[in-house]
Amino acid sequence: MTGKPDWTGRRLEVEVGAVAHGGHCVARYEGRVVFVRHALPGEVVVVEVTEDAGGGFCRADAVEVLTPAAGRVSPPCALADMALGRNRCGGCDWQHASGETQRELKAAVVAEQLQRIAGLDWPVQVRELPGGLLRWRTRARLAVDRSGNAGFRAHRSHRVVPVEDCPITAEGAMAEVTDRRWRPGAELTAVEDSRGEVHVTAVDHKPKRRHARPVARSVRGGEVAHESAAGRSFDVSVQGFWQVHKAAPDVFSETVAQLAAVPSGGVAWDLYGGVGLFAAVLAEQAGPTGEVLLVESSKRAVEDAVANLRDLPQVAFRAGTVERVLTDEDLPTPDVVVLDPPRKGAGRAVVDAVASREPSRIVHIACDPAALARDVSLYAEHGYRLSDLRAFDAFPMTHHIECIALLEPVDG
Repeated sequence: MTGKPDWTGRRLEVEVGAVAHGGHCVARYEGRVVFVRHALPGEVVVVEVTEDAGGGFCRADAVEVLTPAAGRVSPPCALADMALGRNRCGGCDWQHASGETQRELKAAVVAEQLQRIAGLDWPVQVRELPGGLLRWRTRARLAVDRSGNAGFRAHRSHRVVPVEDCPITAEGAMAEVTDRRWRPGAELTAVEDSRGEVHVTAVDHKPKRRHARPVARSVRGGEVAHESAAGRSFDVSVQGFWQVHKAAPDVFSETVAQLAAVPSGGVAWDLYGGVGLFAAVLAEQAGPTGEVLLVESSKRAVEDAVANLRDLPQVAFRAGTVERVLTDEDLPTPDVVVLDPPRKGAGRAVVDAVASREPSRIVHIACDPAALARDVSLYAEHGYRLSDLRAFDAFPMTHHIECIALLEPVDG
């Protein structure tokens, strides 16, 4: 092959291989790797190449299925129809797969990342959350096209695909954004909280006043969502973080409690603690004579956490990045550390700081399998082994997955 090939727009017939991290499968054609979306392992499909920068791989969408896999189903959303080609919504990856098939694919991805990056052969089973595949999403972010229509972006594109509904999102939240016109270029947040109240905010990226910064304005509801989990109530800024799956806060807090097992009178750290969900269950375990330290970079989230946990005096709060706060040598020595870092993972600085305090248990939450594997590998350098792993299908129809890992000292 001479020069850099450009197959963009070309149609190829390929046999689909294994699933890969990122919502696609791997195929090969004329010696090159083709990352194929909207296909399943074992299928024979016709694909249209959507991106090709030359080199050893290109990206493509399946446009015709010649030999379907047993797990293929008809997508419940019209915007996932194969006939739309590049005009498909980019929000979902696996609408063409049954729920069981989706969970099998995600388990394979987690296992592959752990083996390839961390050198671990770990059997992975992905657990289904209550509620099924549809209407689980309570928080959605949408963009507005040039005509003022709300929608989601196409895959790997800034182009907005207008929507009338989204079958994975709570009906009330969607109805409040799709039945009207918006300022072109705006970004919308729609939230349906535990009380069923819908909150909609809009950020206009072309303010009326020159040089003014974009500001989120409340369009419906208020700026605070009222959530319930772990037997408690939590006030959360609509723009802040809360798990998007209706069942996730209860399931995750219960799982964290099981794996953390903070001794009565013990000390726990809750890093990237948000509005206090995990700190609440850790405080119950530690009891009134124990200590829980919540660390969170968002000042607004810390303010919410202080208010949410005002009945738990054993919880202390630190606003600041985890990296900076953990440089404080006067922090209480933890028996247990719980951390829920952003998608990129905790990274070496945080892992080094946590491991240096020698906790007996580390409960690590991750929404990206590759980041989890990298962090598990870093823990291993400090003598911590993976001893338990719970994987949850907290984002049905998408390639995303939530993992909660327990790490313990090898000689513990």
